[in-house]
Amino acid sequence: MKLNFKIIFHFFGLLLLCNGAFMLLSAIISVIYKDGASTQIATAGFIVALTGSILMLLTKKHDKEMNKREGYIVVAFGWIVMALSGTLPYIITNSIPNFTNAFFETISGYTTTGSTILEDIEALPKGVLFWRSLTHWIGGMGIIVLAIAILPLLGIGGMQLFAAEAPGPSADKLHPRITDTAKRLWLIYFGYTAAQTLMLSAAGMSFFDALNHAMTTLSTGGFSTKNASLAHWNAQPIIQYITIVFMFLAGTNFILSHFAFKGNISRVFKDEEFKLYVKLIFVFSIIASLIIYFYSDPTISSIEHPMVWGKAESAFRHALFQVLSVVTTTGFVSADFTLWSSFLVVFFFGLMFLGGSAGSTSGGVKVVRHLMMIKNGVLEFKRTLHPNAILPVRYNAKAVSEKIVFNILGFFIVYMLSFIIGALVFSLIGLDFESAIGVAASSLGNVGPALGSFSPVENFNHMPMLGKWWCSFLMLIGRLELFTVLILLTPFFWNKR
Repeated sequence: MKLNFKIIFHFFGLLLLCNGAFMLLSAIISVIYKDGASTQIATAGFIVALTGSILMLLTKKHDKEMNKREGYIVVAFGWIVMALSGTLPYIITNSIPNFTNAFFETISGYTTTGSTILEDIEALPKGVLFWRSLTHWIGGMGIIVLAIAILPLLGIGGMQLFAAEAPGPSADKLHPRITDTAKRLWLIYFGYTAAQTLMLSAAGMSFFDALNHAMTTLSTGGFSTKNASLAHWNAQPIIQYITIVFMFLAGTNFILSHFAFKGNISRVFKDEEFKLYVKLIFVFSIIASLIIYFYSDPTISSIEHPMVWGKAESAFRHALFQVLSVVTTTGFVSADFTLWSSFLVVFFFGLMFLGGSAGSTSGGVKVVRHLMMIKNGVLEFKRTLHPNAILPVRYNAKAVSEKIVFNILGFFIVYMLSFIIGALVFSLIGLDFESAIGVAASSLGNVGPALGSFSPVENFNHMPMLGKWWCSFLMLIGRLELFTVLILLTPFFWNKR
């Protein structure tokens, strides 16, 4: 079947038009704060928006039927198009003049990874900082889902794109029409962002810092406006507790949030993935807080709270904060967890492979996949004893088809192979063992902080150029859940039959 290139480039034009509009919004922020970069950011916005408009005009007469192959191409290359155009505000303002560094920062933003090459974040113009956070916010719910809400204006159905954008096991829909689903999800996403902004402002953050951190929390991204990340506000525990609440919500299936707002609370607490998600966070936080408390790290205990009760609260708060930050792949930092103990270094490294809930903005493998693999593993023991018994995997009291179970097992195998290959490439580039496995796990899981020389308090500026491009590739395939990108590398995908 011949590819419909006109509709592909028409969609790229739409994405560029939206991207340009967001850049112009950043230029307005730049004008408000008089940071001197408004003209350059606006120039970038006009260039991107004009390019998008021209693309849309040139491909105006196109066949509006879109098949699955075209959907996958639009999703995978759409993110690359957005990332390439998203480098312009950094380059034109001279905030990040090097293209490799600018692309790394941008793809890290859109994929909500949060790794950065910036050594002095606070020196950047306010408009550039806002654009940096905005790349997270756009990528959080999905660039393609955002565009799906606009597709009815073009007379194009968006189901193929939704299938490519969210290839995970969750098939829940809020509404039969996918465009209405996208709008409802964005409404919840926007509402949470507004709520956190107001709460952080009330807790003592400036409105600018509050807005930026709300955008990067709900997207589970992790970019901060401060060099020390959330550790900048360690003396104000309420700010960290507010962030903890919204990191938890961002790592939860947004469809469950919809049910909760509709008053169907029982649906939330009956969901098996949600229950496991809560249990894991609770257990992991208790384990980490006990290690921190008895390890008596002075950077998070005695200096903050010299009293015994204060030390316990500090240990629990930092443990809960960092567990949620890593599990939800947000990547905020309240302290350098690699200094707590060797046990916790390995502990947090393992959490990088967990991920939040399906249907959330977090990256990683996702809790539901782990749940399915555990259930299937237990059933394998039973099948060994009772080979003739029919024992289906059940999720939320419903039998799960073998096709989905095989998909999950296949995903996990490909994920681990990608991690191993990723770490091998980093070792070839010259990274030490700890740094290589840490960066591979962090990039693939869209976590942000890594290990070794790329610990939570370090940046990626000293990463070799080839390493930055490899990181960018891992971030992209991790954000799009592997198959969406890797399928483009197979010869049968491009077969015209």
